[in-house]
Amino acid sequence: MTASKTATGLWLKRIFQLLVSVGGFAFIFYKIPLASVVENWNIGMVPWVLATLAAATLIMVIQANRWKGLSVQGPDIPFKTYYAYTAMGYFFNNLLPTGFGGDAVKSLAFGKKFNQTSQSVSAVFLSRIQGLLAMFLCFFIALPFAMTKINVPTIYTLVMCAVLLICIVIILCCLFSDKIPFPEFITNKISFIPKFQYSLSIYRKHKKQLLLSSLDSLWLQLLSLFTSFAYFKAVGVDINIGILVVFTSITIVVAMLPVSLNGIGVREGVQIALFSGILGIPADLVLAAGLLGYIPLLFQALQGAVVLVGCKKD
Repeated sequence: MTASKTATGLWLKRIFQLLVSVGGFAFIFYKIPLASVVENWNIGMVPWVLATLAAATLIMVIQANRWKGLSVQGPDIPFKTYYAYTAMGYFFNNLLPTGFGGDAVKSLAFGKKFNQTSQSVSAVFLSRIQGLLAMFLCFFIALPFAMTKINVPTIYTLVMCAVLLICIVIILCCLFSDKIPFPEFITNKISFIPKFQYSLSIYRKHKKQLLLSSLDSLWLQLLSLFTSFAYFKAVGVDINIGILVVFTSITIVVAMLPVSLNGIGVREGVQIALFSGILGIPADLVLAAGLLGYIPLLFQALQGAVVLVGCKKD
């Protein structure tokens, strides 16, 4: 009965998320006709789109390298394997809600294949938090410069501060997870918890790997910001870098909320509210730039599909 209620609740949640995403897009295109959006796309945007595809590939390379670097125990697994599972993660990220689904699938599949599930899950989990911290670093560096140009609503800054604090607490809990006691009746039922705690705590002894993975996370954030810049350049919009960093970071945080399918519909609404509502860029241009972001995502997911097909053949 409990399992049935859980499954029902999960389906209801997915239906709600689907409705939010579809409803969000429906409302956006009701306000902004698709024809006016398409008019902003032309052959001149091709070089910028190709640049985003190159950046998307480099992002996957760095993510795979970060994952490999954080795999401090177990056999020496080839880099191409980490890249393949990273691609698989992108495939499932486009199918599962919240953008974290792919992380779970790739880390569990990798761990099962190489018999190191706890380390695989801990490495992917830790790298995701490091990525968020890199984003916040860029946000707070850019914020003073952005505020000389525009008035950033206080609520956005407060939300970013709150999420940053949560990320810092999570990082500390990860590194000192072995010091956090769990009731015995829980660990007896979920034997994975002690293994996960140990896999996270060992990174205290691997400061070099933590530093290198943090640098990888920073490079990833800069590449992500470049792709956002490229989307606007593709539709002929010049935008202040500081403002771009601040607004893109806010968009990412809001889109992470599990109220829609991977932020679809919500992300576009936030972009329009920020770039059009505050900065004054025409909404059709903002939407035209934002929709280009699905091209590299599909490119990454396609690589994951190739990996899955190859796995089935094997």
